[in-house]
Amino acid sequence: MAWNEPGGGRKDPWGGKGGREQPPDLDDMLRKLKNSIAGLFGGGQRRSGDGDSGGSGGLGGLLLLIVGIAMIWLLFDSFHIIDQRQRGVVLRFGEFVRVLEPGPQWTLPRPIEQVYRVDVTQVRSSSDTVSMLTADENLIIIDFALQYDVKDARSFVFQVRQPEESLTQAAESAVRQVVGSRTLDEVLVGSRAEITLEARGLTQELIDLYGTGINVRTLNFQDVRVPDQVKEAFDDAIKAREDEQRFANEARAYASKEVPEARGRASRVLEQARGYRDSVIARARGEAARFELLVTEYKNAPDVTRRRIALDTLRATLQRTPKVIMDSSSGNLMVVPLDKLLEQARGAEANGPVVTRREGN
Repeated sequence: MAWNEPGGGRKDPWGGKGGREQPPDLDDMLRKLKNSIAGLFGGGQRRSGDGDSGGSGGLGGLLLLIVGIAMIWLLFDSFHIIDQRQRGVVLRFGEFVRVLEPGPQWTLPRPIEQVYRVDVTQVRSSSDTVSMLTADENLIIIDFALQYDVKDARSFVFQVRQPEESLTQAAESAVRQVVGSRTLDEVLVGSRAEITLEARGLTQELIDLYGTGINVRTLNFQDVRVPDQVKEAFDDAIKAREDEQRFANEARAYASKEVPEARGRASRVLEQARGYRDSVIARARGEAARFELLVTEYKNAPDVTRRRIALDTLRATLQRTPKVIMDSSSGNLMVVPLDKLLEQARGAEANGPVVTRREGN
């Protein structure tokens, strides 16, 4: 119905009652809005009526803002994701509480609790150069290098102020002890792997006593040398040692070649001696048997046996010597060929008897 129709209650176009009621003031509405915004940021002033309601609304908005900021702060400062390679060391008011394992973790926000992340899989390295005396009182310079990682995050962070420095000092002490118990030759030309392995084990024992939380992976000698002042004499000694080793190797090679040959010659001589022994024994036994038979024959016919022995002896003698047969009835001068006789004598020894016959003219 229209605002001026009968029964309309004399309402004005803004919905208000007619009569003394006036339409809302635009300036008053803008002032209330300004007070509400100022109250939201703490700038509003207490007023009676609608002004108090605006101040209460501003305080509630401020509280919501503070709560939101606190939630965001808690989310970013209390939630942690620990990597698989890391461990998180948690402190509460500066005192150790626990170690965080890999994965999502929650802590109290700072400054109540703090988290120190330690990479336990990273292989760290360290090196140093030390001068020391060997067991035979020779000065030597060693460059060594270490590789290590962290096996206990809590000890690595809190037990020692400078764990890397402690590790280097422990390694230096271990190397001095191991090298000091060996001679110069053992360090230079001996088993260096055995020396470094012993030094690594001793270094691990020392840093475990300190509680550094470090695991020594390797300890290697990068260089082992003598001071420059004695290097020339040392090089001469090294060359002499190499020559000694070379001569020893040559002697062993010569011995390995000559000894089997000598053993072969000795075996051959022994076999020849055994053969000669067997032949002499067999011949002696044959002679003994023949003599026994001859004794029997001599008993039966002494004259015949004597004549036979004489003929056999003459035959054996003539067989072993060269002979010249001459006809003495011719009366001619005979020239004896001595050179041929000598050659025949040498040939007779190898081939048997030779007879040379000279006829007179």
